[in-house]
Amino acid sequence: MTAFRTVLLAGIALAGVTAPTIAQEMDVIRIGLLGGENETDRLANNQCLIDLMPAALGVKEVKLFPAADYDGVIQGLLGGTLDVAGLGASGYAKIYLADPEAVIPFNTTVQTDGAMGYHSILLTRKDSGIATLADAKGKTLGYADPDSTSGYLIPLVTLPAETGMKNDEYFSATSFNGGHENNVLALLDHKVDVAVTWTSGVGEFSEGYTSGNTRSMVDKGMLDMEDVTQLWLSPLIPNGPNVMSSKLPKEMQDKVVAFYNDLPVSHPDCFSAIERGDYKGYAPVTPEFYQPIIDARKATIGG
Repeated sequence: MTAFRTVLLAGIALAGVTAPTIAQEMDVIRIGLLGGENETDRLANNQCLIDLMPAALGVKEVKLFPAADYDGVIQGLLGGTLDVAGLGASGYAKIYLADPEAVIPFNTTVQTDGAMGYHSILLTRKDSGIATLADAKGKTLGYADPDSTSGYLIPLVTLPAETGMKNDEYFSATSFNGGHENNVLALLDHKVDVAVTWTSGVGEFSEGYTSGNTRSMVDKGMLDMEDVTQLWLSPLIPNGPNVMSSKLPKEMQDKVVAFYNDLPVSHPDCFSAIERGDYKGYAPVTPEFYQPIIDARKATIGG
């Protein structure tokens, strides 16, 4: 409990953290954790970074900063108060559109089938009477977070190709529900009729697939896939990147990349915990990998 208390106290409002000097950056690495999952679980899943990274990077301490939403981490990276974070593709696009030099995307996860992407999925309750996407017309739709790729941008852009109408016309109402986990809970609590979240789309539906929010919630006993029906699966979305601040010294950048790239082999349990599911490993990425998402975000919801 002491370790968690220390981390929780470290998770102060990101806006209140002042940008450190290069010397301080070499003493402390600050990792941002996206919102969308309850804070206790996020801290528990990432505790292994606190345990493993200091020795690997040669720093005195690693601090976790769990943000209330996606934008908290985005602004922390843009403002220089965070050093490392895992982002969704749309979150990275938002940073890139604001300052293409602010962060460096260095790797992303590879699915168990070798794909470097995942899917947005539309779910409804099995008892809702909604069996197809056509049945969902006139019902309420829950989004995850305005900066989520699978929980907002991709459904916003690609669902109309299936329905022939903009989402705010096809559905009677849409709402944001505070991240992926909360959005699925809103569905289960009858607050919305259908909800989008993210999944690998690989493996067994009954298990929540191999990774993603569906798998995470199944593993935690928060979701039984027997209670929901899949109405839609998006085209493949580029897996979100792990990024680091471009202000980190080059030597530290190299150490960060080496630590993450080695993690699936050296500490597979930590790798699975921080990435929330089963993956083959990491693969390098560059900004060009995310150009389609950058373009889609710029054309629809902007920076």
